[in-house]
Amino acid sequence: MTSQRDIIHIFEKLRGGAVPERAVETFAVGIEPRRDEIKRQLDLLRHGEGAVKFLRGGYGCGKTFMARLALLDAQAQGFATSFVVVSDNDLHFHRFDDVYRKVMTELGTSSCHRGALGDILDRWIAKQEAALIELGNDPDAEDFDAKVRERLKTSLANATGGKAPHDFTRVVQTIFDLKQKGEVHEAGALISWLCGSSNVAAATKKLAGIKGEISGTDALSYLRGVLEIIKAADYHGLVIVIDEAETILRMRKDSRHKSLNGIRQIFDASGSYPGLLWIFTGTPDFFDSRQGVAGLAPLHDRICFKKTGRFASLRQAQLELTPFDQARLLAVATCLHERYPARDRERLQTKVSRAFIERLVADVTTGFKGDVGVVPRQFLREFVTQMDLVDERLDYDPMREYAFKIADLTPQEQHQLTGKPLLIADDATDEPVLKEDVW
Repeated sequence: MTSQRDIIHIFEKLRGGAVPERAVETFAVGIEPRRDEIKRQLDLLRHGEGAVKFLRGGYGCGKTFMARLALLDAQAQGFATSFVVVSDNDLHFHRFDDVYRKVMTELGTSSCHRGALGDILDRWIAKQEAALIELGNDPDAEDFDAKVRERLKTSLANATGGKAPHDFTRVVQTIFDLKQKGEVHEAGALISWLCGSSNVAAATKKLAGIKGEISGTDALSYLRGVLEIIKAADYHGLVIVIDEAETILRMRKDSRHKSLNGIRQIFDASGSYPGLLWIFTGTPDFFDSRQGVAGLAPLHDRICFKKTGRFASLRQAQLELTPFDQARLLAVATCLHERYPARDRERLQTKVSRAFIERLVADVTTGFKGDVGVVPRQFLREFVTQMDLVDERLDYDPMREYAFKIADLTPQEQHQLTGKPLLIADDATDEPVLKEDVW
């Protein structure tokens, strides 16, 4: 049952032309086969597999929507999740310490939507304590905390095959020690350090015997430790979305090459991270151009997209999302119409009728020269605005007053509609990525 708070969240996000972060399943229509494929991936994770999936589609195909839906489905099935957007401002994908920090910052569960590492650690430590008590240890004994501390170390070593960094283990043990002493502020600061923060005081780091920050070369090892703690805290695993991977195309050549090599390394290492699913979203340009995946032969060979006529397997590395059509726009509008929190439901149904919804679809489609695939963001903003006006103004009649105008298009929508080229890095060339760098 969708809460009223979630309904309000949906419409607030749509008014701003953004994808809601919650309850998107309430208007998820026409994507059932692709949703089922993501659920199949989650089943693989439960059985000890690690995987990478790429969501491929043009602008307006719903990649971000599908990625958000995948995370909500994952949380509902008992997975931890993280949603990261590639950016050339605060996230450089070729720096894996940046990626790790963002993954940890956005780490969430069904009960803690963001910054969930502290909550996960508490659950894991409580389970270790309970296991010791079941073995006959007295929780009130003077040496009980020391036994818990040693068990944390042993459990991490066993779960990671001894691959957890020593600093990682010491920080976890120190967090436990500090919480037992009631020094919650210091424990929280070390959790921030474990999440990749560079703003932790040296005095606090000294408590755990550590210096500096988590480096790019160590970040994957730290991620392995976090993953095993997540699973030991009774979650099935971790699902990480890397959204808007096509942003990499606008980076300088050296950064772009390193970022693509980073994706190749993640793909190659995925089998050694059981319970971890990476989901990358990207445009066909990102996958097919020589400035993107096609320019790095080892990566392109592993994840190349194959199609036979009109048909593409959903189970290959790239999962294709198809553009909206008029029927799907109508279906989405109908779902939203049914859930709009109107003060006068009868009036909304009369004024924003099926006939008006069909007219809106036709007007917006005509405005975009029949390219329905570009429509969704603009269409949903227009549709919500019309319902708002009916709800706010008793004298407003959309059938009489409304006239569609193409409003603020993003550069991507302009590109899709007019063919106007997108900005790319100044030093972008057609040359392929010749060297397989390592972080």
